[in-house]
Amino acid sequence: MSVPPPYQSFFVRLLGYWKPLFTGKLLFVTNTVSCGALMATGDMIQQTREIWKEPSRVRQWARTGRMFATGCLIGPFGHFWYTALDGRFPGRTKHIVLKKVLLDQLIASPIFGIIYFCGMGTLEGHHPMDCLMEFKRKFWEFYKADCMLWPGAQMINFYFLAPQYRVIYVNFVTVGWDTFLSYLKHQDEHAAGDVSVLDKQQIKSESSVSLLEDEK
Repeated sequence: MSVPPPYQSFFVRLLGYWKPLFTGKLLFVTNTVSCGALMATGDMIQQTREIWKEPSRVRQWARTGRMFATGCLIGPFGHFWYTALDGRFPGRTKHIVLKKVLLDQLIASPIFGIIYFCGMGTLEGHHPMDCLMEFKRKFWEFYKADCMLWPGAQMINFYFLAPQYRVIYVNFVTVGWDTFLSYLKHQDEHAAGDVSVLDKQQIKSESSVSLLEDEK
């Protein structure tokens, strides 16, 4: 009787611990928490980029916390959406996959966007109508980028992956996507900061001119 190599035994044990996370009630928890954690990761990456460009900026952990909480709102929707989609359209034929991708793009993507902007805005203390107006204002920028990424990613998802791995796959793909969402959500703050810097520069310039005139 041959003895399996140590590394093989390790991976078998690891699979035994990992597999229950994608079955039964734990699958809902996995999908929810992983969505929150990876959205927070995307925001941390975006804030790191912002600090690199502008070293005077301070990392906002509360903002990352809001991204985590909003991700935990999006996770359950993704869980039930993909369960319903796979239940209604089982199989992996090209026709079925294309139908799923189209429905995901037309129905799920806008709903994900609404949950994101309304969830983040509410946690920031904004009125729900203000959150919806922000989503409306940024919708086309959001949706154009969405159409560039998700149809291809979802074709891989629906064609190659088992249903229980759909949300975790989407969550990992969204690390890069969430970096963009964090930028899109907070770009008004960046613009306000740029205006503030320009105002300060203008004040300094006017002060210098005033001093030169006084000397004359």
